[in-house]
Parts: sequence; C-alpha cells; structure tokens
Amino acid sequence: MTYAAITGWGKSMPPAVLANADLATFLDTNDEWITSRTGISERRISHVPLSELAYVSAMRALAAAGLNASELDLIVVGSCSYDDQVPNQASGLQARLGARNAASMDVNTACTSFLYSLSCANAFIRTGVVKRALVIGGEIITTFMDWQNRGVAVLFGDGCAAVVLEATDREEGLLAEKLGCDSDARGTLVVEGMGARYANMGRMLGSTNWIFEGPEIFKRAVIGMSGACADVLAARSITADDIDLVVPHQANQRIIEAVAKRAGVPMDRGYVNVHRYGNMSAGTVPVALVEALDEGRVKPNATLLMPAFGAGLTWCAHLVRWGERVTPKDTTDVELPPCDKTALELVRIAMRAKGIQL
Repeated sequence: MTYAAITGWGKSMPPAVLANADLATFLDTNDEWITSRTGISERRISHVPLSELAYVSAMRALAAAGLNASELDLIVVGSCSYDDQVPNQASGLQARLGARNAASMDVNTACTSFLYSLSCANAFIRTGVVKRALVIGGEIITTFMDWQNRGVAVLFGDGCAAVVLEATDREEGLLAEKLGCDSDARGTLVVEGMGARYANMGRMLGSTNWIFEGPEIFKRAVIGMSGACADVLAARSITADDIDLVVPHQANQRIIEAVAKRAGVPMDRGYVNVHRYGNMSAGTVPVALVEALDEGRVKPNATLLMPAFGAGLTWCAHLVRWGERVTPKDTTDVELPPCDKTALELVRIAMRAKGIQL
C-alpha cells in the first residue's frame, strides 16, 4: 500500500511585529484586555505579498526534503488571501520555483485550507496520480483587515509554511482524517468586501467589514474540532493516550484549551504559539508544525493530531504518523527581502490606502 510521508518542512515569517501596545495606539484596547480574552501578545504584519512568503517557505521545505523543484508533481496552495484569483496562486509559485513538471491548484476553506490541501495531496499520492507534492498554508490576512474593528483586528496576523509529501510503502504520513462543514452557521464569520459580489455595491476592493460572532464561533469550533478528533482516533482504534503531540489551529488560547480537554489530551502534549503570531488562518497549523520540529517536540515515529476550523464553518482533524527523520536534509540561503518599516507603520499605510483618517 502507498502512503504519503512528510519529508520536508519550512516556514517564512514576516519580521515586523505588531504588539498589543501598538494596537492600543489606534484602538480602544490594551494588552490585558487582549491577552485575557485571546492569549495573543503579538502578531506579524507582512511587508511582502503571499507569493513571497510561499516561495521562501517552499524553498526551505524542498531543502529539508533534499529535493529539487523539478521533482515535484503537484503544488497545492491553501489560503483565503491570494495575491490573484486568476491565474491561481499555485501556478505563480510553480513558475517561481521552476517546478515545470508540477500540476498546480489552490484550495480555500479559510483557516482549514492547509489541512484540506494536505488531504488533497495525500489522496493524489495514495491513488498513484503523483509521487511528490508541495503543500503550502499561508495568509496575508492583515491586507483584508478592518483595522477599526477591535473584535477582529486584535486576532489576526500573517505567516506561511510548507511541507513536502513523498510516496512511500512505509505506514506513515496522513493515516486518518475527518473533514466537515457546519454550513448553517456560515453567516457567523463573513468578510464583506472579499469577493466579486461586492464589486457593484460601492465597496472598494480590500475595504472590508467583518461579521464575526465570537461566542457562536467558539461553541461550534470546539464541537466541530473535538468531534473530528474523536472520529480520527476511532478510525485507527487508538485513544488520546496514544497521541504524542497535538498541533491545533491557533485561533484563540481558550479554544485550544477547550478542544484539548474534550479530546482528552493534556495541554503539555499540545503545541501552542498563538501568543506570538495570533490567528494566521491557513498558516497556523503548518507554522506550528515547523516550530514544533525545530524545538524537538516531534520525535521519530510520533503520532500527531492536528484539528482546525475556519469560516464556512469548516472543521477537520488529521492524524499523522511522523517518519524516522526529524531534522532537515539540507538548508537554503533564500530569505525574505528586508523590511524597512515597523509593523505599526505598515498598518497605518494600509489604513490610509483604504481612506481611513488617522
């Protein structure tokens, strides 16, 4: 039987850090208010488009796998904040990498986009359609932020990471998954102004209004993710005691704790970085996975549980068995272009571009 092992990984984080104190310079908020409700202390603001973050992440993942881009058969980019809708983001990455032999596709299920993309690539490999795939999860969500809305402006940040999947006959990689969507509640998380239907409504592209019903999202996110976790554990006839590390979607500290409690996994077996980056939407799980590897939290042959939820309301959980190797085969000197502005300066530039008076 063919499986899809994760053999390479890499992340790309913008250097500009927006602290809670920075948000307090233009919002009615403070550090205590934000951290007590979300667990978030800071987030990153990108000075480059998603294509640049994706390229650096991809090059690092390829180096870790010891592969050349020409060896890829498939590129999947999971995001909801693409540079372009047509042509797709993945084709631009294919051209930049020189991955001339790869098919290229985008997947948008909001915050679950990376894990849904992982499912797609896994299926292509396990059915013999492709042998090697690159999967990206990343966002420049702050481009579409309503910086006057305290309820959402404090939550989100930018970031990106990538993994390489390769066909193997060893039982590893994605072993079980549960995908779903609570669509009757899709109206609880809507970014107005982020789609074609707003073009004739007098709203400037990128000028958004966020509908974000926090309590309802919280409740449904916890139910969706914990239920999906139970399903994937049952599919492999294992229990929470068999999980070595939970790498969850990093939306809110309280949500992470609630899901871990319901799943029966203690927090010391969970990886959390929401305090550093906020909610990076599709970027949260892959960035957390890369950092867990960098910090030695992922051991050879470890069993990982990765739950997530997003607008839609999509939800999922993925059960992954890691391979023998937990260190990169190689590295690359590819870096992001330097940033000459602070995160607060970047935010103020974005606000002025949308006609917001400071």
